[in-house]
Amino acid sequence: MAQLICDHLTLGYDAHAIVRDLSFSVHAGDYLCIVGENGAGKTTLMKTLLGLHAPISGTVHTGDGMRPNEIGYLPQQTLVQKDFPASVREVVLSGCQGRCGLRPYYKKAEKKLAEKCMERMGLEGLARHSYRELSGGQQQRVLLARALCATQKLLLLDEPVSGLDPKAAEKMYELIDKLNREGVTVLMVSHDVHAVVKSASHILHIGETIFFGTKEEYLDSETGQKFVSVRGGVQG
Repeated sequence: MAQLICDHLTLGYDAHAIVRDLSFSVHAGDYLCIVGENGAGKTTLMKTLLGLHAPISGTVHTGDGMRPNEIGYLPQQTLVQKDFPASVREVVLSGCQGRCGLRPYYKKAEKKLAEKCMERMGLEGLARHSYRELSGGQQQRVLLARALCATQKLLLLDEPVSGLDPKAAEKMYELIDKLNREGVTVLMVSHDVHAVVKSASHILHIGETIFFGTKEEYLDSETGQKFVSVRGGVQG
């Protein structure tokens, strides 16, 4: 059974539809990349999957033992977030808030989970450092560790390498690939078609036409061939 099922979604604001009749499903271990032109509705879809934005019509379901509060989210970072006055440990640990319920403190198990997630992202030596003083790549790894504290099952990543230099972006993609190989399901919005065709198992293309299928099916499709060629072709 799928972890996430979207059934005939129509997305938009104030009854103005951006995406119509969108259906797809995500299974455990999938690496789904969501691509399309700017303004096509990719971030709106992310917010809908998280329950932050209601669809105009259609439904979003979780299955395979997945609960809605077990989805980790790495949003596009804002300038305010980049200047957040907290330590790395505090930022990562805040990802455990959903596990606390009404409890106003973190238990030992949650603190251990935060430590483990920092180690997975190579951040253990930066735990006491100020988040605002880190490089862009380090900040994104902190936010990915924070998202991992919320779930070990499904991550939603919205342009996770936006604004990073090539070396930091490559490191981020390597970490995401590693998490997926370890069994974490990944849904990633990306404008980087080269990274998409290298790493993804499945592609969801949103735009004038909608496509959902495997990476190989996408590259064989008219929609995929047109989009990849506009973006400069596929690099090995």
